[in-house]
Amino acid sequence: MLGKTYLTKQASLLMKFARTTSDSELSAKLISKAADLKAQADPMPDKDPKAPDVSPAKVPGT
Repeated sequence: MLGKTYLTKQASLLMKFARTTSDSELSAKLISKAADLKAQADPMPDKDPKAPDVSPAKVPGT
């Protein structure tokens, strides 16, 4: 399963491409795909990659 961050980034890139093209049909298709990706990402929970709370291990001989 793809993550929310990935889907959002891909949607953003599609929107960027849609703004740069002069082909209105292509632009519409890119915007539509971006909307689909955004709709998939919206219900997903935000996951912050956080390091676990771990105490440093004591090294033997120190």
